[in-house]
Amino acid sequence: MQVLPETHPAQGNKIRGVSMADNAKKTEKKPEKKENPFVRFFKRIVKFFKDCKGEMKKIVWPTPKAVFKNTGVVLVTILVLGLFVFALDTVFMNLLSLVMDVAKG
Repeated sequence: MQVLPETHPAQGNKIRGVSMADNAKKTEKKPEKKENPFVRFFKRIVKFFKDCKGEMKKIVWPTPKAVFKNTGVVLVTILVLGLFVFALDTVFMNLLSLVMDVAKG
């Protein structure tokens, strides 16, 4: 339920200093001239690339020293995990061959 402020008879059709005619003018829709769809499309593409350029300027790129350090960490991690998987594979293959030998004999 909306509560409207009480108006004094001397105010007439004015509420909070704005007349009803002013409200009607604000709500009128002006006829908008639509642009050609191709023009709108290319304007949007241009805006997209301008925005991309602006975002690229905001990026803080790592220093070459940090890149080489992080690359080393990744390579060492890959090596350690590769050796771990190799060790597990070897252990399970030996267990499987042991189980197969017991099943044959």
